[in-house]
Amino acid sequence: MEPSAPTKAGSKQEEGFGAQPTWGTDLGPVLNLQRSSSSLCKKRGLQFLLDSSEKQKSLSSWIPENIKKKECVYFVESPKLSDAGKVVCACGYTREQHLEEAIGPHAFQGQEWDPKRHIQERPTDAFGDIVFTGLGQKMGKYVRVSQDTPSNMIYQLMTQHWGLDVPNLLISVTGGAKNFNMKPRLKNVFRRGLVKVAQTTGAWIVTGGSHTGVMKQVGKAVRDSSLSSGHDDGDVVTIGIATWGVVHNREGLVHPEGSFPAEYVMDEEGQGHLTCLDNNHSHFILVDDGTHGRYGIEIPLRTRLEKFMSEQTKERGGVAIKIPIVCVVLQGGPGTLLTIYNAITHGTPCVVVEGSGRVADVIAQVASLPISEITVSLIQQKLAVFFQELFETFTEGRIVEWTKKIQDIVRRRQLLTIFREGKDGQQDVDVAILQALLKASRSHDHFGHENWDHQLKLAVAWNRVDMARSEIFTDERQWKPAELHPIMAAALISNKPEFVKLFLENGLRLKDFVTCDTLLYLYENLDPACLFWAKLQKVLAEEPATARPPLRMHHVAQVLRELLGDSTQPLYPRPRPGERPHLLLPVPHVKLNVQGASLRTLYKHASSHDIFTIDPIRDLLIWAIVQNRRELAEIIWAQAQDCTAAALACSKILKELSKEEEDTDTSEEMLALADEYELRAIGVFTECYRKDEERAQQLLVRVSEAWGKTTCLQLALEAKDMKFVSHGGIQAFLTKVWWGELCVDTGLWRVILCMLAFPLLATGLVSFRERRLQAERGLARVRAFFNAPVVVFHLNTLSYFSFLCLFAYVLMVDFQPTPSWCERVVYLWLFSLFCEELRQLFYDPSGCGLRKMAVLYFSDFWNKLDVAAILLFVAGLACRLTPAALYPGRVVLSLDFTMFCLRLMHIFTISKTLGPKIIIVKRMMKDVFFFLFLLAVWVVSFGVAEQAILIHNESRVDWIFRGVVYQSYLTIFGQIPTYIDSVEFSPDHCSPNGTDPYKPKCPERDAARHQPVFPEWLTILLFCLYLLFTNILLLNLLIAMFNYTFQQVQEHTDQIWKFQRHDFIEEYQSRSPAPPPFILLSHLQLFIKRLVLKIPAKRHRQLRNKLEEKEEAALLSWETYLKENYLQSLQSQQRQRPEHRIQHISDRVDSMADVLQMDRLKQPGSVEQRLASLEVQVAQTASAVRWIVEALRGSGLGSKEGAPTLAPQKASEGQDPALSGGWQAEDGGDGHHVNARHLLYPDALVTRFPVPDEKVPWEMEFLIYDPPFYTADRKDKALVDPTGDTPESLSRISYNAVDGPTDRRSFHGSYAVQDGLPLNPMGRTGLRGRGALSFFGPNHTLQPVVTRWKRNQDGAICRKSVRKVLDVLVVKHPRSEHWALPGGSREPGETLPRKLKQVLQREFWPAFESLLARGKEVYTGYMDDARNTDNAWIETVAISVHFPDQSDVELNKLNMHLLAQDPETSIRWQVVDKRIPLYASHKAILQKVATLFGAYY
Repeated sequence: MEPSAPTKAGSKQEEGFGAQPTWGTDLGPVLNLQRSSSSLCKKRGLQFLLDSSEKQKSLSSWIPENIKKKECVYFVESPKLSDAGKVVCACGYTREQHLEEAIGPHAFQGQEWDPKRHIQERPTDAFGDIVFTGLGQKMGKYVRVSQDTPSNMIYQLMTQHWGLDVPNLLISVTGGAKNFNMKPRLKNVFRRGLVKVAQTTGAWIVTGGSHTGVMKQVGKAVRDSSLSSGHDDGDVVTIGIATWGVVHNREGLVHPEGSFPAEYVMDEEGQGHLTCLDNNHSHFILVDDGTHGRYGIEIPLRTRLEKFMSEQTKERGGVAIKIPIVCVVLQGGPGTLLTIYNAITHGTPCVVVEGSGRVADVIAQVASLPISEITVSLIQQKLAVFFQELFETFTEGRIVEWTKKIQDIVRRRQLLTIFREGKDGQQDVDVAILQALLKASRSHDHFGHENWDHQLKLAVAWNRVDMARSEIFTDERQWKPAELHPIMAAALISNKPEFVKLFLENGLRLKDFVTCDTLLYLYENLDPACLFWAKLQKVLAEEPATARPPLRMHHVAQVLRELLGDSTQPLYPRPRPGERPHLLLPVPHVKLNVQGASLRTLYKHASSHDIFTIDPIRDLLIWAIVQNRRELAEIIWAQAQDCTAAALACSKILKELSKEEEDTDTSEEMLALADEYELRAIGVFTECYRKDEERAQQLLVRVSEAWGKTTCLQLALEAKDMKFVSHGGIQAFLTKVWWGELCVDTGLWRVILCMLAFPLLATGLVSFRERRLQAERGLARVRAFFNAPVVVFHLNTLSYFSFLCLFAYVLMVDFQPTPSWCERVVYLWLFSLFCEELRQLFYDPSGCGLRKMAVLYFSDFWNKLDVAAILLFVAGLACRLTPAALYPGRVVLSLDFTMFCLRLMHIFTISKTLGPKIIIVKRMMKDVFFFLFLLAVWVVSFGVAEQAILIHNESRVDWIFRGVVYQSYLTIFGQIPTYIDSVEFSPDHCSPNGTDPYKPKCPERDAARHQPVFPEWLTILLFCLYLLFTNILLLNLLIAMFNYTFQQVQEHTDQIWKFQRHDFIEEYQSRSPAPPPFILLSHLQLFIKRLVLKIPAKRHRQLRNKLEEKEEAALLSWETYLKENYLQSLQSQQRQRPEHRIQHISDRVDSMADVLQMDRLKQPGSVEQRLASLEVQVAQTASAVRWIVEALRGSGLGSKEGAPTLAPQKASEGQDPALSGGWQAEDGGDGHHVNARHLLYPDALVTRFPVPDEKVPWEMEFLIYDPPFYTADRKDKALVDPTGDTPESLSRISYNAVDGPTDRRSFHGSYAVQDGLPLNPMGRTGLRGRGALSFFGPNHTLQPVVTRWKRNQDGAICRKSVRKVLDVLVVKHPRSEHWALPGGSREPGETLPRKLKQVLQREFWPAFESLLARGKEVYTGYMDDARNTDNAWIETVAISVHFPDQSDVELNKLNMHLLAQDPETSIRWQVVDKRIPLYASHKAILQKVATLFGAYY
């Protein structure tokens, strides 16, 4: 970049500054910052600093290359002086502020100063970051741009280089810049509402950027919002577009390479006629035209930029919308009126705040009046009231201009919204702004349902469900569920649960919405910051493919199975080779198209393999849960049918994700949500259990096809939902399983007695639940008794005690060199225990696989103890059978006996009394290990120090261990060593040289006196300190740890015991009734069944029950019904909470206060409303009297002389703007053309003279009327009238006659000719000449209206509101925003219009001419066209060509010959509707055609 030329000596040196760049919108890693740890944050922070330098370099090179400024290159002295009395140039800058080339001898010497020639563009030298000195360190962005800078370049700068997100809404605030005064209440309402709408919708606010007037109020509103939020996440993007030449202290912003940052000083006292930038704006675009001190330079660029942005599209969640724009007006003067006029002209809705003063109040006062009542005198009165200090400066022409502009503004009421604080139910500016946008969108012409669809897209983009409820989902529009599908996908992806709830309330069915395509689309648009997305990417990376494979549902199922556990089957199985995936439609790239997709059967069974099925609610619930979206998941779960299993599955998924989540806050949120879903499962199950215990317990073990063929109980166990498992109903079910077929109230002594003497079963000592067993006395009763887990447990307990007794007997009494028969029985017994452990290891009823079962088996502590005991027994047996190692073998077996005895603790865990205590002991064992670590530190440190002080060079390892560890440990328990004190020292208890293996080595002593010489004071001091820390500190610490563990575990001990009780019960339910060693017979039978006969293992029916389809459907319906009861009771409990009731009372008090305030504010307005109502009634009465008088005249009653004179009827307020043309006077309009008086003539830099409605007729006096003359140059000069207005050039024209090939006759009769020019029969237009038309006087056109009946697929005519529906042929030409009828002007001597020939093939022209000849004229007369002038206008003939039969030969030929010559020209058949986007005059013609055929319009 080349620096600008140096300034002259004495000028201020321009300082630069540096910036901290922001992230661009395309930087995805920003979202992942939430999941980074502190070390990762540091690394990224360093990377961010490195990127900052790169971004500054990129910005410093890109901006000067693409963004320009303007500078004066020719100094011409101006007669005016600067504020400091210096000589200035015509551009406003002093001589010192010009470049040297502008001051010296110049090629322009002697020429008058011309800004077009003498101001040139140069690379901009003011951009970067801006900091306001002394007003905090909040940093903003700024750039100096030329007024001719393309809008797309500025937009690229803001979105790509400044890193701003594309907005959902653009709010353009305009109004007074000086002497701005508002009522405090209105000011607060405006500030609050403006920031609220910006924050909730993600909008940009665009203002003038200066620290004055309405811009200052906007800045303060943003500042207050930032202070209240306390963080930058909710910062509002506020863009100030100001004129560079009026910015005070702008010299500090200039630096050729950019300023990062620039320090800007706000000096309001010394600014003079300049202005300071507002410190509360975030971005500044400073528009430069090369001049100094001239205001309003930025307005054209701001208008172009806002227009460009409103044409941009933002895509989110598969839904694309154009950025809407709204103009908010407060106070203001002439410039503000021009801004409103331009906004309304370009279709931008405006919100005018009444009570803010000046222009805003003038418009607000007349907005509700009919156009005919908005007269010059009325506007003059309003200006006298609201512009008292400036009223004297208003000339008659200026008042006329204001009247015309206000009439045009009010005429388009659909774009004008008046915010009256406290009136008409309006309280918030944000609601008024959004209502204005929706009203404007509703008024726009769209095909079909596009209008309502666009409004709904806006509401979703703004996240304003309140607006959608009140403005969109009304009785006026009935939504089809399929129309909501794309918006539903957008609401899901963008996490807007309130909209999801709204769509469900309005008929959207999830079964129709969710298809395979939809699911894939949703998973492809997962939040990149969520952990599930990372796991999916990892799965995709592991796919054996050269290129990155596309995401498929089996990839999702793979991750879900990791989270749900291997006990569940894959929810979406991987398609087999050659099998096509079940995708109904290709997934769209941008927009979602899931309409018309049918839902398959939810639970479809197959005999050989799994089928890809969809459960919509389950699939959406999983999608929401894996992203930790609480509100969304809550809404979807409320729709679920298998709700208990769904809640437990959600709990499991969330707990698994929380284990891998790095961010602590997110992990805690997941755990909290998991607990919430566990409570939901408990709540639903409680409702079911209260209603019917049997059916509730049936829910627990029902195989759920939707959740991978698992059960609710299995899901709860996998998720470790202890609260759920400890529920009384589940424990009652487990108790029932524990007792098998026996009655649960059977006494335990009866069971034990029948175990020992089973013939007692025939006596009825024990009772059974089933009547069949109760009545029988045979083998079935015995089988049912011994298959009960409680009996199996007691048999195994009795067997285990017998084994321990026999084992102890062998070890203590009968341990011979050759194993005795008792010892051989012990071996057999242990072998049976070993076989049972193998059976448990390989027992896999769920089909998880050996590896998973091994992991599950060894995850249990008691199984590890069993394996260790068996392995130790094998080691002891190997030693015992070796004669040389007989004694070591007995020692090993003795230790092994201890381990087998510890196994008794597991047996007693079933006891309700001992079980919880055993759990507490297990938890305390962890505390013991931590304590032993601390204790070892003190024991070893004291032992080593004591050994080194007392004894010299002890070489015996065993005695070193005794002295260091053993003796130090025993000291804790009171065994104090005698040799530590010389008083109790005795040489007989030690070995002087350490040669005696049974005595310790003697301490250091004096050889002469044989007395110890070690420092007794030191050893005693160490000994006391050692006892102090170990006996008092550490032991009390251990007690405190035990106490804490006891208190902590005691609260949950019961839950833990109940949770572990299931595994214990399932273990004994799966065991054979025969206890060891007789269980070997059962193992032999099992070996034959599994390995020989290949019969798979099955879980007991009591813990896993697969229901029939009808039975399952009835059970799920019952559960769904009770779930609704649970949700209602939950809502009732929430309403009864004190905090909720307090909030409810507070809301009611606020509502009452608002009502009272509104009543107080409405009192003045009520009189106005009553007067307005009275005026309407008087007008209706006058109309009725007029009708009576005319009727009497027509009947010949009364005399004309005596008839009263009635005022002419005025236009109604709600008149359709399309009927405002003169040719529509018969419809009750005011008879004035509107489009022909638009101030800006189309395709020309010509401004019409303003003509208010009352001055349109030529008969009305209009002394100041001085319209400009304009005639466009045409290439075909031989076919058009001459361009001049001289009598010589116009003398050859014959008006009101056929002038050669040109017919200059009017359908409205003879027209006047003045000064050789014809006068428009409909009145003044504000422009003389023939404009862009071909001829002076009438320009005749032809508008063929080609229609047919709209038919459905079976050929029947479509109807709407009982009436038939028409199709019309319409054309859209290049550079046109509207569709049009295929007609227009005709060449001299031709029959068909030129534009019609462009869409018809030549061979069909004669046939279409015959169609026109047979057609029916529906209108002939004046057309209110924007090209009309005082001396040239368009008159048309509209001919209806209708094809009543769809098999019409000529209709088929027409369709075959429709071909646009220009590829950019579009032609189509369109349904006739009042919302069809045609030109207003064409729509009126189309309405007449619809009326002619009695069709719908």
